[in-house]
Amino acid sequence: MTKKALLEKYLKIYEPVIGLEVHAQLKTKSKLFCACPNEFGGKPNSHVCPVCLGLPGVLPVLNEEALNLSIKAALALNLEINLNSKFDRKQYFYPDLPKGYQISQYDKPIAEKGKIFLTEGKSVRIMRIHLEEDAGKLVHAGAERLYGSEYSLVDYNRAGTPLIEIVSEPDIYSAEQAKAYVQELRLILLYTGVCDGNLEEGSLRCDVNISLRKLGTEKLGTRAEIKNINSFRSIEKAIQYEIVRQAELLEEGQSVVQETRLWLEEKEETSPMRKKEDLNDYRYFPDPDLREVSLRKEKIELLKRELPVLPAEKRTVYREEYNLNKEEASILVADPERGRLFEEVLELTKNPKKSANWVSYVYAYLKENKKELSQTKVTVEKIAQIIRLIQEQVINESAAKEHLFPDIMETEESIEKLCTAKDLKQITDLDFIRKEIKQLLEEFPEQTQEFKIKEKQKKLLSFLMGKAIVKFKSKVSPQTIKEILEKTLDRESK
Repeated sequence: MTKKALLEKYLKIYEPVIGLEVHAQLKTKSKLFCACPNEFGGKPNSHVCPVCLGLPGVLPVLNEEALNLSIKAALALNLEINLNSKFDRKQYFYPDLPKGYQISQYDKPIAEKGKIFLTEGKSVRIMRIHLEEDAGKLVHAGAERLYGSEYSLVDYNRAGTPLIEIVSEPDIYSAEQAKAYVQELRLILLYTGVCDGNLEEGSLRCDVNISLRKLGTEKLGTRAEIKNINSFRSIEKAIQYEIVRQAELLEEGQSVVQETRLWLEEKEETSPMRKKEDLNDYRYFPDPDLREVSLRKEKIELLKRELPVLPAEKRTVYREEYNLNKEEASILVADPERGRLFEEVLELTKNPKKSANWVSYVYAYLKENKKELSQTKVTVEKIAQIIRLIQEQVINESAAKEHLFPDIMETEESIEKLCTAKDLKQITDLDFIRKEIKQLLEEFPEQTQEFKIKEKQKKLLSFLMGKAIVKFKSKVSPQTIKEILEKTLDRESK
């Protein structure tokens, strides 16, 4: 059986129960407990100091901006902020952890009990958000093209980077829901400026906890954890693979082992990594070098006032106030830069539909030419000016898109000069248009006569419309052509 067929088969027997742990790197200039730069890349082990390396005698100092960003994230996700929280040492030994422990939060996290609403109307409860430091990065043997080595190396540049871990309740019951949850979560973090959301660079990573239970039952099965997934596609694929893997074990009368597994992108399968630790394995205790975090309600209210309009509210505004359809609203909201461009164009044109359409042309061009918006010459004013000229019937939209649009993306030439040089201005002389359409019909006498037959009128009108548009070189609006053509045909066919 194919993978798809197996998945469909087992989903008729078992229900997956999924909880997600999303790690989001915070957009601070420095690391969580030291002044080292919080930057992606750089020469290996160049963004390190005695504090983030955990050398003897050093003392960590909490980055206040990291604290502020974690509170903003919690507020945006409807969590309750704890006025008192603390940092703990999470003990485990791995080469990418220089101190031999991770500074995290255990029993007193920064926030608890929230909820995120997905676009299809489903909500997912969030158990907690806690603030912690990231580990380093292992580059395993076989990555010679990156580091020129045939054995494993460790880069501690990422060690000490500020993270929030967002832990959901097991409220997700499909791979599609899990993907939608992480997509919406990423958007909220982008809009609030908490995280840059770059999955490729590891700014946003996801651990998936999944178990199966028989349909119609309540008891949860044994879960497996899939570590460090960094793409939406991989989240979906990893869950689908794990559903089939666990279902096959259960159907064969075997037990699912509680363990941590890795997602192998190339093979599209999970692989055992280590036996799943329990909480007591980490031997948590309060970090003796860091005092408890005490927050005032005034500070929380101040940070709450700094929150922007969030994605869900924007979608509602775009649909209800601007009359955009669900798909248009979702596409615009899914990219904050795209949404900003739309709103700036709309401010000048007051035409939501055309503003959305022309912004979509811009982004289609960027995708086709593999460019960023900043690499083009397009401006908000130019887009708005083209829309105004179309509304005033000075130029035709299809002609503007075909002949004018590429130039505004790549040159600084004014719209007026481009319209003149390309002879794009519309013909508005109705007497001239009527005369030309009459001549066109004389070239097609059979079609003109057949217009008497009602069943053929729609097809003939479409045919003659096409000929007229070509004749006028898209310099007469289709609506004007249609109106004059219909009246002329009515007369000629009598």
